[in-house]
Amino acid sequence: MASALAGDDLARSTSSRRSWASGSFREVWTAPPDVFNRSGRQDDDEEELRWAAIERLPTYDRLRKGMLTQVLDNGKVVHDEVDVTNLGMQDKKLLMESILKVTEEDNEKFLRRLRDRTDRVGIEIPKIEVRYEHVSVEGDVYVGSRALPTLFNVTLNTIESILGLVHLAPSKKRKIQILKDVSGIVKPSRMTLLLGPPGAGKTTLLQALAGKLDKDLKTLDFSGRCLGVGTRYEMLVELSRREREAGIKPDPEIDAFMKNTAMAGQETSLVTDYILKILGLDICADIMVGDEMRRGISGGQKKRVTTGEMLVGPAKALLMDEISTGLDSSTTFQICKYMRQMVHIMDVTMVISLLQPAPETFGLFDDIILLSEGQIVYQGPRENILEFFEHVGFKCPDRKGVADFLQEVTSKKDQEQYWFKKNHPYRYISVSEFAQAFGSFHIGQQLAADLSVPYDKSRAHPAALVTEKYGISNWELFRACFSREWLLMKRNSFVYIFKTTQITIMSIIAFTVFLRTEMPVGTVADGGKFFGALFFSLINVMFNGMAELAMTVFRLPVFYKQRDFLFYPAWAFGLPIWVLRIPLSFVESGIWIILTYYTIGFAPSASRFFRQFLAFFGIHQMALSLFRFIAAVGRTQVVANTLGTFTLLLVFVLGGFIIAKNDIEPWMIWGYYISPMMYGQNAIVMNEFLDKRWSAPNTDPRYNAPTVGTVLLKSRGFYTEDYWFWICVGALFGFSLLFNVLFIAALTYLNPLGDSKAVIADDENDKKNKDSSSRQHGTEGIDMAVRTSSEIVGASHSAPKRGMVLPFQPLSLAFNHVNYYVDMPAAMKTQGVEEDRLQLLRDVCGAFRPGILTALVGVSGAGKTTLMDVLAGRKTGGYIEGTINISGYPKNQATFARVSGYCEQNDIHSPNVTVYESLLYSAWLRLSSDVKTQTRKMFVDEVMELVELKPIRDALVGLPGVDGLSTEQRKRLTIAVELVANPSIIFMDEPTSGLDARAAAIVMRTVRNTVDTGRTVVCTIHQPSIDIFEAFDELLLMKRGGQVIYAGPLGRHSHKLIEYFELTTSSARQIGACSVEMAFETSTTKNLFRCAVIST
Repeated sequence: MASALAGDDLARSTSSRRSWASGSFREVWTAPPDVFNRSGRQDDDEEELRWAAIERLPTYDRLRKGMLTQVLDNGKVVHDEVDVTNLGMQDKKLLMESILKVTEEDNEKFLRRLRDRTDRVGIEIPKIEVRYEHVSVEGDVYVGSRALPTLFNVTLNTIESILGLVHLAPSKKRKIQILKDVSGIVKPSRMTLLLGPPGAGKTTLLQALAGKLDKDLKTLDFSGRCLGVGTRYEMLVELSRREREAGIKPDPEIDAFMKNTAMAGQETSLVTDYILKILGLDICADIMVGDEMRRGISGGQKKRVTTGEMLVGPAKALLMDEISTGLDSSTTFQICKYMRQMVHIMDVTMVISLLQPAPETFGLFDDIILLSEGQIVYQGPRENILEFFEHVGFKCPDRKGVADFLQEVTSKKDQEQYWFKKNHPYRYISVSEFAQAFGSFHIGQQLAADLSVPYDKSRAHPAALVTEKYGISNWELFRACFSREWLLMKRNSFVYIFKTTQITIMSIIAFTVFLRTEMPVGTVADGGKFFGALFFSLINVMFNGMAELAMTVFRLPVFYKQRDFLFYPAWAFGLPIWVLRIPLSFVESGIWIILTYYTIGFAPSASRFFRQFLAFFGIHQMALSLFRFIAAVGRTQVVANTLGTFTLLLVFVLGGFIIAKNDIEPWMIWGYYISPMMYGQNAIVMNEFLDKRWSAPNTDPRYNAPTVGTVLLKSRGFYTEDYWFWICVGALFGFSLLFNVLFIAALTYLNPLGDSKAVIADDENDKKNKDSSSRQHGTEGIDMAVRTSSEIVGASHSAPKRGMVLPFQPLSLAFNHVNYYVDMPAAMKTQGVEEDRLQLLRDVCGAFRPGILTALVGVSGAGKTTLMDVLAGRKTGGYIEGTINISGYPKNQATFARVSGYCEQNDIHSPNVTVYESLLYSAWLRLSSDVKTQTRKMFVDEVMELVELKPIRDALVGLPGVDGLSTEQRKRLTIAVELVANPSIIFMDEPTSGLDARAAAIVMRTVRNTVDTGRTVVCTIHQPSIDIFEAFDELLLMKRGGQVIYAGPLGRHSHKLIEYFELTTSSARQIGACSVEMAFETSTTKNLFRCAVIST
């Protein structure tokens, strides 16, 4: 590999630049002989001399120096001594490319080279073993309709809580067990998969293991825990010392990598480049992440960024919750494969929770933890899990993914189909019985025996324990946060430019309204205009700081996540914001003063000019600090805006201008003295009216004051002594300091408002309807592959058809030679692209028919969603070519929208209505007016039953990730909202994304039943299990570039698809090959695809 790299570099070299060569001199020796101008012995001598020189350096310098081999264009080999802490971006890129030329092939080799270096000198890698014993998590919650945050419920719950404190009324809350006495061991060098159906407690268990639950949970025993930057530097010092004693010369590439990654305080590190490469994020490394309002990276890439945030640290225990959401199965497999290599070679402890792991991804894991209803059903080697369930009486069928089987076998609705002891009558095996059976199973007995022996702490590596909360010094924390804040300010420069432009425009308006030619001075009547001008200036400067509130609230979610992961403390986040806003206050206050001071005609003295600038600078700093503090207390946009508006009202009313000090009631005078605006108002009016031009003698006998200026001040209750100006300015800066301290305190001690909660169904009230519903609906299991499995066909036909209350017209959709173009992005034109248009779809043809369920499959970037948007008429920009017909007639978008439905990948719903109200509202707006109200409600009820939403009928939808419905419930609601419109053609964009196997199966059963009514349904899918994939009738397979490479039926067990690929490729499939993976892999390569063997 190394010699080939050197040869390629030589061939590519066309200028006098230097190019990186291979890792060690022995590898360079294998390069072609014409590369060298001197003998190998001379090069070897030179290399030895340079290494000897490095070894003689003091430890501090030696650990910062490395040696890299370079090949010049003339073939000369040069051994350069480099400072590994100051490698340029291009140097780092070339070094990473030489280490990981082909990531899939070289990652394991690279990790082994790292490990071999430490093993050669007998250095032990720190390991972490996680033990948890008798962990139970429970909570007191309202269930059913009482859990909805209605005005009546909130009032009732508050009264009940107050009465409960004095023991006058019993609580109506119920005790919910989330985790029930779970115990286990997570061992290093073993990759563990956490599986379980929704509500099993997977996230809670991971949070418990990570120490993220309440502080009173003291049932965890960690043998070691790595936080911060770890012990790379200390290990490198010991490694260098032992190599020096043993006379071992390290691999230059590995030496440079380890030295670079061991140095704290660097803005960039090779670890970041390495993680970007193995996660496939190097192609978007310089693209902004983006959000709902700004275009950025894709959802799958954002998920990988979240994973990468944790991997770039030196932690030896990694707990990952659903890292594959939004990723296709091929990408998930690659990432999990790299994780497995890291776990096995570097002795990492890792637990990963996945929703729908494909068979080949499932096969990468060593251990499985199966969780259901808060209890551990199985924990142990993957090879023994099917043996355990066969011991209990359940067997995984052929062509059934083991992971899907495991998540369904504990479900009451799905369990019976897996019972294989035909000589014994089936009975439901509860989760508790499974847990008891595991205790008597040999794996469970071994686990209990291991837990009964206390962990020998003397075996723990000292470096596995940390004694500091944060991994780097306070100064390095401040520097890192300061650099990020400066970067964010540059990225958000539009906001600051807009604010500066806004205050400039307002200052122009101010000096045109209060122009100095219209502003005479010297009398009490003239002073009123100057009071107005000063107050108007004060209001504008105060309101200019209000934008800080929205910007702070927007950044809080990321801050809370990083604070809880101990990236940095709150002061390291808050101080850079304060410091970097000082120049902003200087500029904006300066613009206002420069444009308005002399044009309005304030006191012409230069000292008065700078004093007013100082006052406005203090006011602006105080306003920014105040709104930041309010944002940290409110924590959400609604609460923060309400608090901010109310605070502004109080500050203005009690500021001394709207209501004079003499008019404020004695019981409210304290509010005058604590209002920051009072001090700002006093400072600017004293600066003006104590000037000598307002020193005309007072002729008004009502005021005991010598001059007109003091009369004006006393009439509004302002101070008249000049030293009060400095007191007021000092108070403004004091308030700024106070609000910043309170801002940091709020960030430190307050947590985000509202955790993610799902409404708990009231099982006791639902029990009354259980018998009647079971008699009406019969079989409730998941019947997926209606067209491919004879067993399930029988079960499916035994179930009555649903969703046919309202009639509809079956329609087909055909499209021919469809091309789609967009204008070439400006960024690509700057890179030399000459075309004016970028083609996203290329000559796409196909047809979707009634009663046929079609899957639209392809890797990320293949154009699946783009094609669906074009066909559905949702693309308002770009250029579309080709023909689209509906049942033979050209498509008319105005009428097509009435007979089609589109389920978006992002579940967007009104958060303050219930599930039933969402569906009723959709039906009311979209069904024909001749549908009777009773029929409409019956149809809504039928759709709710079809999508299994009846148990959460009265649940509030809520905000994603904050409260209300869970992800899979929200996904089912999205589909139901479209189904109640009774469409003939339905487009679904990744309906199973983010769902576990059982929830995805429920959704696909709904889709299958919808298709069986005669509707035309098209779905894009990312990570389909075998069951889900073979529930489709036809497949439209796309490759990158928007081209179709297969369109047609799947056939039983996908045999038609497999036959097609056998004819068109040179690779033969293995017996039992996974057609899902075949489709994905074939869409990414020309003549090679990988098929995973499904274990039976």
